Amino acid sequence: MEKKVTEVVAALIWDGDRFLICQRPAHKARGLLWEFVGGKVELGESKDQALARECREELAVTISVDEVFMEIDHDYPDLNVHLTLFNAAIIEGTPQMIEHNDIQWITVTEIPQYEFCPADKEILRRLQSKAW
Repeated sequence: MEKKVTEVVAALIWDGDRFLICQRPAHKARGLLWEFVGGKVELGESKDQALARECREELAVTISVDEVFMEIDHDYPDLNVHLTLFNAAIIEGTPQMIEHNDIQWITVTEIPQYEFCPADKEILRRLQSKAW
């Protein structure tokens, strides 16, 4: 049986040399792991629209969505995701902790200090390699 793939979008939001990461709530799957802000693409939405909506809902910010940084396919025990990570910038608002346990701005060198969701590991390796 073919597993359904869930389209997920996420934002790589930069502020100078730091980027934004969010800690998942304890009660959710992969609780307390760190990730990029984002979520599932809903029916009828473009990826850009979904990302803008998720950033509004989760951080209370308005973003501009730029080009795709990377795309990843990852199989979790409960879910198969196709993750599209976009470069993005906040154009209005300050990130608020609406849904997350914590939010942080980190530099690439600080990545090893945080435990990320498995799907993000390849993205983090690319950020660390500076191969972009």
